[in-house]
Amino acid sequence: MGAALRIVRDVVAYRVSNLEMANLAGAVSIAVTLRRPVADILARAIFAFLLNVLVYLNNDTLDVSLDLRARERSRETAGFLAAHLQAARAAQAVLAAILVAIALAWDRGLLLPLLLGGGICVLYSSLLKRRPFLDVAAMVAWGIAMPLCGTPLDDRLGWAMALQLGLFAGVFECLQVMRDAPEDAAQGVRTTAVVLGHERTAMLARGLMVAASAWSLGVLSVLAAAIAAYAVMVRIDEDAAGRAWTSVKVIYGVAWLAICAAAWMHGRSVGLFVSVPSLAGAAGVAP
Repeated sequence: MGAALRIVRDVVAYRVSNLEMANLAGAVSIAVTLRRPVADILARAIFAFLLNVLVYLNNDTLDVSLDLRARERSRETAGFLAAHLQAARAAQAVLAAILVAIALAWDRGLLLPLLLGGGICVLYSSLLKRRPFLDVAAMVAWGIAMPLCGTPLDDRLGWAMALQLGLFAGVFECLQVMRDAPEDAAQGVRTTAVVLGHERTAMLARGLMVAASAWSLGVLSVLAAAIAAYAVMVRIDEDAAGRAWTSVKVIYGVAWLAICAAAWMHGRSVGLFVSVPSLAGAAGVAP
């Protein structure tokens, strides 16, 4: 039990320190924006947090041999996990059981992000992260699935917001594989950035940036689209992909706040071409 708790603690600490649980904030902000009851927001936040722990623990368990050689990971942390893989797998089983119990007791719609988000993560960690193009596509799908923890499945605005986060996730994945390309190439891992090279992967990232801004413009918020468009101007030099990743995170974070604020105030999205109501807004709860 002590080993399992330490492993879970290490997973959470590493991901929080590297800003890799943004989908948790996304799910909670969607629930708040949709004006869900406080108890529902709390239940969805707990579910999203535990799901994040489960998928990242799965990733670390599958990648432990690589992490033992990676410069950015603590050798002590990776070594402890490698020495206690049985405890890690037991923790995964317990987390999965808790998540299923919460979904069945609270909202069976939560089974979708559990199965889809968890399933994509397993495939990504075991196979797709080493498959060019599929690595980016998987993260777009994962970026949509995980924030669905924050919305009932019959709320169209929740889906529209989750799709926006999926497009953001695709951009982040492009930047991440560019940042990791030298190390991946040295280990023989064929990611999108390794196969395409820096310049063409940067073009793919900018294409996804345009798609993200276009979705926001047409469906969610004109103001957010204008903010998100600044990401296209961020320099993605080969030796500065890490800084670009951080800069784009900040830009998209501000754009996301604009989306949430507009939808919360109006009870619907305020896109240029489409206005998608939330369940609360359609019921007349929102002003």
